[in-house]
Amino acid sequence: MATFVFVYKMGCPPAAEPSPAEMEAVMAAWRQWFEGLGHAVADIGTPFSAATTVGPDGVADGGASELVGYSIFTADDLNAAAAIAKTCPIVGGGGSVEVYESHAM
Repeated sequence: MATFVFVYKMGCPPAAEPSPAEMEAVMAAWRQWFEGLGHAVADIGTPFSAATTVGPDGVADGGASELVGYSIFTADDLNAAAAIAKTCPIVGGGGSVEVYESHAM
């Protein structure tokens, strides 16, 4: 089994802040997804919040990307990991998942 890092990206910010009921429905979908994947979930990960970007010219406030979190999974290969990513709740909500194979150092 190989290890993969899933990085979640939200395409467009929502037009309005979700209601508590909408947030609970989103969180329930994520919990159900993780539970359904069983042992393939190596680390549920965490959502991201405040960000900053550091580059050769210094620090720019706000972060340049739309990354919203990560998780770590195990799968036979990149194709199998991509198949898992296709079922992610963020994909159904208009976002995407970047899948990276990681290697031990």
